[in-house]
Amino acid sequence: MAVATIHRLEQLFRRAAGLDLDKSDFGRLEDFVRRKVEDLVVRGEANARANARDVVQPWDLPITKGLQETIHRFRLVNVELRLTEYLAGLIRLPPTDLAIGDETEARFPEIAGALCIALAETFRITDEELRNPMTEDWERAYRLFGLLL
Repeated sequence: MAVATIHRLEQLFRRAAGLDLDKSDFGRLEDFVRRKVEDLVVRGEANARANARDVVQPWDLPITKGLQETIHRFRLVNVELRLTEYLAGLIRLPPTDLAIGDETEARFPEIAGALCIALAETFRITDEELRNPMTEDWERAYRLFGLLL
């Protein structure tokens, strides 16, 4: 990961929740984003199948109102931080029998960015004094997101 990208991710977490990340956090962050995007795709595939379609469209992804609002917030901060290319490179779609629509695929970097912001805010909500997430903080966040997404 390029130094400039690390700096921009650090800025994202500072702006979102006043958090500092260390080197071990970047691998965890990438793993988190990949897992959650995969989870969204799995549900999107089920929704497309339920509607007798063979292409996963954006509306098939289970984007909640809160996540949609966070996507909008990410768009605003991303104008300066320019994380889209990095986030697009993180996405690894799970094997699927259905095609992923171009419009759907184009939305994944913003969804990934919103997940980063939501994760940072989750750390702050679960511990208002937290400055640098530790292993147990990451595990708690994984469990919370596992329940919700």
